[in-house]
Amino acid sequence: MKSFVSVLAGAVVAGLLSTAAYAESLVLYTSQPNEDAQATVDAFQAANPGIEVEWVREGTTKIMAKLMAEIEAGNPVADVLLIADTVTMQRLKEAGHLADYKSPEAASYDAALYDADGAYYSTKMITTGIVYNTSAAMKPEGWQDLSKPEAKGLVTMPSPLTSGAALIHAQTLTGIDGLGWDYYKALAENGATAAGGNGGVLKAVATGEKAYGMLVDFMAIREKAKGAPVEFVFPAEGVSAVTEPVGILKTAKNVEAAKKFVDFLLSEEGQKAAVKMGYIPARNGVALPAGYPARETIKVLPVNAAEAVKNSDADLKTFSGIFGTN
Repeated sequence: MKSFVSVLAGAVVAGLLSTAAYAESLVLYTSQPNEDAQATVDAFQAANPGIEVEWVREGTTKIMAKLMAEIEAGNPVADVLLIADTVTMQRLKEAGHLADYKSPEAASYDAALYDADGAYYSTKMITTGIVYNTSAAMKPEGWQDLSKPEAKGLVTMPSPLTSGAALIHAQTLTGIDGLGWDYYKALAENGATAAGGNGGVLKAVATGEKAYGMLVDFMAIREKAKGAPVEFVFPAEGVSAVTEPVGILKTAKNVEAAKKFVDFLLSEEGQKAAVKMGYIPARNGVALPAGYPARETIKVLPVNAAEAVKNSDADLKTFSGIFGTN
């Protein structure tokens, strides 16, 4: 009996100590890859040991479906979102689901990288450029190279019907003089394929199934560092970018912890954590990861999030009409 009481007392004390270890808690919904999500949470908790973080990871489309189902049921769980793109965040803002928070860290960011009301903030720059197999005969330098006869039947890209980054990429390129939807028609006529997400594109080019692809930068640069026979090009015309924005939900139960999470991601320490994962930092004055060119040589093309939201359905329909519904 004495032994049982001792065990019970020990369990109670352990429980109290465990509870006392965290003064605050936070629920994060994210579309980051699992490894990156864990690294992000670990870095935040190292800087904020009093905050316990629970996180749920799915692709942006699935995490948004989960969140919207919870909102419709009147029981949203997440305090903070860290997802792929500002277009999705803008849609949430317009629907009244995001809280405005003016982070003091925003002073170190270009104004174009965050919402003027503080509804969301970009945390990194993930650009889409050209990946090619090192055995390819042509070494592309710009987007137009992918529509040349030398690339006939050798180009692949993720589909905007599957990838949010691919939709923003298409919306960005079609807004540029000299490209537009005519460019995508030229690609289709040249035998380019569009299906699935970025992972499939990388695999096709790395294995030599295809010679060229449109791909997010970090995937190609990571694989090259591991020895894959690929090179990545930041085209001369410029690149599109998704910026993995963070935002606090209006229904957040742990508001102060959510604010600390936003501030950490935007801080120099948080940005260096993103660099360590291999991403281009969004904050000014933070060096890029190994394998990237100088930041000033990367031309990032503009995209208007509000306009992109408005045009998304029509743009998806146009893309489907050109490439089919993969």
